[in-house]
Amino acid sequence: MRIRATVAAVTGALALSALAVPAAHAAAAPDLTFTKVTVNKGKPIVARASGTTSVPVMYTFKHARGLDIRPGRLATLPFLYVGRFADLDLEKVRLHADDSGTCTATSSTVASCKGVINLRTSGEDRLFNTDARKWNVGAIAVTDRDDLKSQGDLGIAQIQFHSKLSTTDATPEPVAAGATITVKGALTRANWKTHKYEGYVNAPVALQFQKKGTTAFTTVKTIRAGAAGALKTTVTASVDGTYRYAFAGSTTTAPVTAAGDYVDVK
Repeated sequence: MRIRATVAAVTGALALSALAVPAAHAAAAPDLTFTKVTVNKGKPIVARASGTTSVPVMYTFKHARGLDIRPGRLATLPFLYVGRFADLDLEKVRLHADDSGTCTATSSTVASCKGVINLRTSGEDRLFNTDARKWNVGAIAVTDRDDLKSQGDLGIAQIQFHSKLSTTDATPEPVAAGATITVKGALTRANWKTHKYEGYVNAPVALQFQKKGTTAFTTVKTIRAGAAGALKTTVTASVDGTYRYAFAGSTTTAPVTAAGDYVDVK
């Protein structure tokens, strides 16, 4: 549902005419202000290949004394956008809250609010694979007095593909000291178009080792994922311990660590 229809649903069509103009020209009601906006508790937003990812948004809303902030009297909707806020067409915003945030008064002119932006992999406002990037944060306030305030540049949110790293398989087991073992795995990530997980080709992945009796893993080497995200490399076995693959993440893709595979060295 586009943001205009959402505002209509939660406000009874109040102040909708202002949404038909660019954001820079819709910033009426200067006494309405959003501050201290936090999206997903400051962490990247990681979306799986299918389904809905619910993203919590916390913010402070400042207003004129006497404003009624009860549901049905005030609607506040956080949203995500790209580009310059001054050039934004509010009617084309795809990623926004489905419902008005819930606001609680902390003083006669300040409210603490929380809302939810639901990111979906299907439907009119679904995620596209090109959406794995940084987004700007904005918000809209609509009051029962026909006031509307649109505000941008309230922060940055990073959307990432969810990733999977298959359980490491080290062979042969057991192995003689000084012999070569082969460690396999696969790195995949969400594709929001196909709703499947596909190989993250050429991504750097670390092979890590934890010596028996210790608690820390150390990186043995870093390799690149091949076709279909396949991982395969060899190491020389010297002592008992556990091997695993670990992907540190990228700007578009969330980090992930595989379960380890214990190797008994004879």
